Amino acid sequence: MADKRSLLIFCIIWICGSHCKQRNKSQKPNVILIVADDLGWNDVSFHGSAQIPTPNIDRLAKEGIILNNYYVNPICTPSRGALLTGKYPIHTGLQQDVIYGVEPWGLGLEEKLLPQFLRHMGYKTHAIGKWHLGFFQSNYTPTYRGFDSHFGKWLGHGDYFDHAAQEWDDWALDIRHNMEPVKNLTGRYSTDIYSKRAEKIILDHNTSSPLFLYLAHQAVHSANTYDPLQTTVQYYNRFPHIKHNGRRLFAGMVAGLDESVGRAHRALQSRGMDSNTILIFTTDNGGPAAGFNYNHANNWPLRGVKDTLWEGGVRGSAFIWSPLLQSAGRVSTQMMHITDWLPTILSAAKHKGRLSELDGHNMWRALSEDTASPRTEILLNIDHERQIYALRSAQYKLVIGSTYEGKWDGWYPPEGQSTISDSLTVNCTPPVDPSVKTSCQPLTGAPCLFDIEKDPCEYENLADIMPRKLEELMKKLRWYNTTVVPPRNLPHDPAAKPQYHNYIWSPWKD
Repeated sequence: MADKRSLLIFCIIWICGSHCKQRNKSQKPNVILIVADDLGWNDVSFHGSAQIPTPNIDRLAKEGIILNNYYVNPICTPSRGALLTGKYPIHTGLQQDVIYGVEPWGLGLEEKLLPQFLRHMGYKTHAIGKWHLGFFQSNYTPTYRGFDSHFGKWLGHGDYFDHAAQEWDDWALDIRHNMEPVKNLTGRYSTDIYSKRAEKIILDHNTSSPLFLYLAHQAVHSANTYDPLQTTVQYYNRFPHIKHNGRRLFAGMVAGLDESVGRAHRALQSRGMDSNTILIFTTDNGGPAAGFNYNHANNWPLRGVKDTLWEGGVRGSAFIWSPLLQSAGRVSTQMMHITDWLPTILSAAKHKGRLSELDGHNMWRALSEDTASPRTEILLNIDHERQIYALRSAQYKLVIGSTYEGKWDGWYPPEGQSTISDSLTVNCTPPVDPSVKTSCQPLTGAPCLFDIEKDPCEYENLADIMPRKLEELMKKLRWYNTTVVPPRNLPHDPAAKPQYHNYIWSPWKD
């Protein structure tokens, strides 16, 4: 009788265990999407930089998949729009510049955003940090666009301690909890504030529902012009070996960002949520190096800076980490673009509906199983206002035109470092003949062609010696041009000036 009872108990346990396993297997994964602001290629040590250690970021990157052939857009608003819609900026009207606080426009309300998809799938959706997709009317702000909560900024930059944003002669508070201004945080460092908020959301999360956390850091974007690089004494003191003060301040900002990533992951571990979580880390664009935008990020050995279409402006630092990945612990050369995150995340979350009119590709299987990327080309931008265009197709890249009259088209070694080590993930050999560096003259309007696999630093222009390949990419660019929608940009509206709104950046057209 005892043996029968034992057998019955064993069967009940086995059936329950099998059922529980099946339930866990079918449970939607948590998604933590961390966006760094203006982080350069050479600002993370997983790319080989010995100047600024990023131990928390490195550990997750090396346990996960380092994305070595990954592209973003060259500036903030277009990249964030591409990330949350899965569409190229030319198809959402965000291809031209960023949204300024006094401009009455934003990412179109007709666009369905990633948090809206996920909320319909049962996710709890929270945003922390920078928005930069419009706020002239309340219905353009995060909690009207699919997020259950938002704590952070609506504009593109601001002071890390007093949380005010300066644009030209306008200066006003820009930090909110949902729709309410937050006025009691003066003196507290924004990176730490956002980190603590992320920890709270994770620790308080009811795990009966999956979590989507969009942690869009202000770091490492420059602050206001009167004090552009801001860190704490604690972080600054970690880098006495960096002799350039601007680069040292910047390193402190990176340290805070790195610590934030570690804090978020440890919070997941403390809840036992990490075993069913996908954590994604990406920059929004390349780094503003050598004083560009009052900043000292670094993209070495890549060419160019933020807001250029060179690799330094559009090749992004990124990784994906998850125990759900079947093939991890590797450096990926699979071609990927920031628009790919929306369909990739939805695929991992077991989205069942059709996704139409997206430019993004579902990369989940390719990344997880280490199979070929479904993507073979990337439109980097078409901006008719500034007459700049770029396209990557297979190993080749087409560049036409230049920003800032070519003043930021060079190569910028890291400042404050006595010796420059080779990058672990991109190797470039400068040409023996220095004149080759000037063989590409985009300001003349003549197209430039590069073999990015052999020449990731864009030293050698192949346009004259590969005319057929050049014409092939020109034809592709002309096709993309037929699909361009008009830019949504609108001129400044004097009614937006914060002096009319208690010196708080606020919706003014509700």
